[in-house]
Amino acid sequence: MIFGFLSQNLKTQAVAVAFSIAWPGSEVEPRAEDDGQARDRLAAFRGELYRCFTARADALFELADAVLCADGPVKTLVGLSLAPEHQRGHGALYDAVNCGRVEIGRLRRALACLPLPRWPDGRIRLAVDVSNWLRPDAATSPDRLFCHVYGRGKGNAQMIPGWPYSVVAALEPGRTSWTAVLDAVRLGPGDDETEVTAAQVREVVTRLVQAGHWHQGDPDILVVFDAGYDVTRLAYLLAGLPVELLGRLRSDRVLYFPAPPRRGGRGRPSRHGRELKLADESSWLVPAVTTTTQTTRYGTAVARAWDRLHPRLTHRAAWEDHDDGELPIIEGTLIRLQVDHLPGDRDPRPVWLWASRTGASPQEVDRLWQAFLRRFDLEHTFRLFKQVLGWTAPKIRDAGAADRWTWLIIVCHAQLRLARALAADLRRPWERPAPPGRLTPARVRRGFRNIRALTGCPAGAPKPGKPGPGRPPGSKNRRPAGRHDVGKNREQGTAKTGQQQADGLNGKLSGLRFRNIRVGAPPAAFGRHDADGPTRQATGRKRQERSARSCLAATS
Repeated sequence: MIFGFLSQNLKTQAVAVAFSIAWPGSEVEPRAEDDGQARDRLAAFRGELYRCFTARADALFELADAVLCADGPVKTLVGLSLAPEHQRGHGALYDAVNCGRVEIGRLRRALACLPLPRWPDGRIRLAVDVSNWLRPDAATSPDRLFCHVYGRGKGNAQMIPGWPYSVVAALEPGRTSWTAVLDAVRLGPGDDETEVTAAQVREVVTRLVQAGHWHQGDPDILVVFDAGYDVTRLAYLLAGLPVELLGRLRSDRVLYFPAPPRRGGRGRPSRHGRELKLADESSWLVPAVTTTTQTTRYGTAVARAWDRLHPRLTHRAAWEDHDDGELPIIEGTLIRLQVDHLPGDRDPRPVWLWASRTGASPQEVDRLWQAFLRRFDLEHTFRLFKQVLGWTAPKIRDAGAADRWTWLIIVCHAQLRLARALAADLRRPWERPAPPGRLTPARVRRGFRNIRALTGCPAGAPKPGKPGPGRPPGSKNRRPAGRHDVGKNREQGTAKTGQQQADGLNGKLSGLRFRNIRVGAPPAAFGRHDADGPTRQATGRKRQERSARSCLAATS
């Protein structure tokens, strides 16, 4: 059955759901369409987008149009109020970001109904990665985490406070800077990144099935992860979905082959076979598959694959609370990819990949590592979000307002993708002409003002008004904003108050002094500060109190 992997209530919803987007053919990358069909699809999506705004809808919609039609990159949030498409004042702009409401569930379904890129084998490829909205100086902003940021030069990474967002996008075949962003989730201080990512991927796959992008008998959806994700645990959490996972491994990992068959004897049978150390070539056995491919960008690419390798799990960290019997054996295909050169690196190190699929053929091994290289197209989308659309430009305090602004940027990118067939090449005099269908998102944005005039604007005209009185001159802020710590929260029951920590430290010091006296050690061995310091401080405080009382008696 089509929805065999869904629960019963989701099956009913998948059959009964009817999206209000009025365009035909939400299948994977439909046939070539004319300008009229592309214009109708863009207009229908804009109408559905307007219906997803349940509060401050007109101001939010005009703000999205201002992002798409502004001249040049977005540098400040208030500067968007000067765009002709934004008919309201800057006060309404900030009010929309801080107090507006967006029906995120409906918006996610609308994005899932859009056409997805078609690959030659008919398989959908998704990429998952985290992009950080850095807020190092926002002490009053809640839910900030320490985000890993690469610096200039090798080994200059650092941790900077900010809001990390997990983004899921569909990849396109070939070298391109286009992706189809489907979902974004902000990671909070109390979240388990692997569990949040697994739930996010599960929901995205469910919406794609409901939208008709995947049917029973189609190839499994390939989900690609970069280093930093526990891809083996994700494969365990996503078991039962029509997905195939591919992720990058650190070069110091150790994997194990299947356990050999038992040949009698006593004791518990072995669960792990011979180990394979990625950093020790002497531990490598003869690979099951070896392929050689000539590429135009990387030279000769040699891929070697070992089948049915798994990590050795222990009851620690993420598997500490595993109560379903023994820890699972999660087998997959290990791939080592070595290329001649990279752009800017003439001596690249090999890349280690792990796929949840076993028994991969040579063609499937090539498909896997080539799909991993396409994952870096998502980096172009992040750069467009930040450098052109101004995703991280606003200095927003509230995390909810940051989520609202993030979704505005995502729907702006979706409109650019729908307008690709309608955009003209408005290139600069020093830029090369782009072939038809190969315009970058930034070039499509240059002509979106002309496309917007053909699709209409559902937002209503602003009502006349005047600014409020504001804060009286000379008055002080009587409600200062609270300040929030950065980093992960402790588990419940393990956090200690400041008084408890102080009591514990005092108890340790008292025990140390008592042990020193009991064993008869001379005070000089431990220092006079430990033995006499608190007593001298108490005596000094009493002397100050007596002096103050005598001064008060003299003045009275």
